[in-house]
Amino acid sequence: MTQDAAHDAPLVDSHAHVYTTDMPLSATAWHKPPADATIDQYIATLDRHGVKHAVLSAASLFDDYNEYSLEATRTHRRLRTTVIVKPTIDPYVMRMMKEDGAAGVRFQWRHVKELPDITTPEYRKFFRRVRDLDWHVHINQEAALLAGPIATLQATGVKLVIDHFGHPTRGKGTACEEFQAVMRAVDNGRTWVKLSAGYRLESPQVAQDCARALLAHAGPERLLWGSDWPFAGFEDSMRYEDAIASFRQWVPDASMRRIISGETALRLYFT
Repeated sequence: MTQDAAHDAPLVDSHAHVYTTDMPLSATAWHKPPADATIDQYIATLDRHGVKHAVLSAASLFDDYNEYSLEATRTHRRLRTTVIVKPTIDPYVMRMMKEDGAAGVRFQWRHVKELPDITTPEYRKFFRRVRDLDWHVHINQEAALLAGPIATLQATGVKLVIDHFGHPTRGKGTACEEFQAVMRAVDNGRTWVKLSAGYRLESPQVAQDCARALLAHAGPERLLWGSDWPFAGFEDSMRYEDAIASFRQWVPDASMRRIISGETALRLYFT
C-alpha cells in the first residue's frame, strides 16, 4: 500500500462479521457460509488495507451465539461488536459483555417472518438497561417496516444505528416516503445510518443517490461506513477493496470520508 493510499484509508470499518463454518446455524438462517471468515483473516484484511479499527455486527445466521465475536473483541482491543441477546438477559451478563468489547445489541429483522413486540414491559426494561450501559441498538430491516420500530426505539432514549442505507423500497429509491423517514430519524441527534452493503441494493446508482441524500440531510456526523466483510451471499463477487472504492464514490470529498469513518465512528463506538 502506498503512503497516499494508507492516508486515505478508512479509520474504522463499522460493519463486518466473523464466523467459522462449524458454528451452530440458527433454525432460520437464510445463508450457509461456504467458508470460514475468521478473526485472524479479518485482522489481516484490515491491516492489508490500512484500516485501524472495526466493529463486528452480530450475524443472525447464528442467533445469540455471540462467543466468537466476543473472543475477537477480547483478543483485539481495536475491535468492538454488537450482540444478539434475549430481552430477559441478565444485566450482569450485559456488563461483562461490555467489558469484553460489546457496544450494542443487534436486531437483524430482515428474513424474519414474525417480529417481536418491542413495546412490552419486558422490552422497555431491556432498553433502559441498554441505555444505562451507553450501548446502541443496531437494526437491519426494510425501510417500509422501519417507521414503527424507529419511533418506539427513539422514545426509549437509546442510541440507534440503522443498517445498509435503511434498505429503501425497490423501485422507489430516495423518493420513497420510507427512506425519507429514515433520513428524518437522524434529526433527534441519537440516530446514525450506515453507508454499507450498497451491493445489496437494487443498483449501484440507488446506493449513490442514497449516500448523497443522506450526506446532504444528515452531514458526516450522523453517517458511518462499513464494508460488510465477508459479504455473505456475495462471497464470489465482492472484495474488500471494492467496498472501499464504493465508499470513495459515494462520498468523493476526502475530508467528509475522514469524519464518517474516523471521528464519527470513534466517538460512537470507542469512547
